Amino acid sequence: MLFRLLSSVSRKASSVLFRAPVAMKPQVVFVLGGPGAGKGTQCAKIVETYGYTHLSAGDLLRAERARPDSKDGQLIESYIKEGKIVPVEITINLLRKAMEETMRQDQEKFRFLIDGFPRNEDNLQGWTSAMRERADVRFVLFFDCSNQVCIDRCLERGKSSGRTDDNRESLEKRIQTYLQSTRPIIDLYMKQGKVRTVDASRGVEEVFSDVRKVLDQEV
Repeated sequence: MLFRLLSSVSRKASSVLFRAPVAMKPQVVFVLGGPGAGKGTQCAKIVETYGYTHLSAGDLLRAERARPDSKDGQLIESYIKEGKIVPVEITINLLRKAMEETMRQDQEKFRFLIDGFPRNEDNLQGWTSAMRERADVRFVLFFDCSNQVCIDRCLERGKSSGRTDDNRESLEKRIQTYLQSTRPIIDLYMKQGKVRTVDASRGVEEVFSDVRKVLDQEV
């Protein structure tokens, strides 16, 4: 009788342990900074070194825009061309689906870098409303550099990127949107002690050296 009881408890415990990773909430780091601050480049290095999954809000939106059967494609296109922020419901839905699919394929992939989000108060409120119980935001990784550095990098990138928003007119709009809408979000998280700032005006390896210091302390 005791043996059967212990066996039953053991089976239940094993079952709980087996299910635990499935029930794990996504652990999220928001990656913010101006256009051209190097977020994508640094995220790629973080993925390679630390095993995070990188989700770029901008890349997800551009991919959705390019899908022939997307019901939101034209809307996304118009917002991106004008340097405006896409409605939050669209962005969060794409992020949520990407996280769910990643974790469904690999239970161990529960750490995410979400690059370029939240970009304004509406984004933040939408995330809080839809994702507060579904994901844990660990901190904000903020790549800080001057507007001029951002513009110069994007114009250089635009020579080969093929992106419709890597031109001076769109960049000036994007910079203004960033200053008016995204910086207040960074300031809000800063007041909560959840911002880790890296000087992004330097070379890639110098920046990544500081990124590693941040992540090594957070692990």
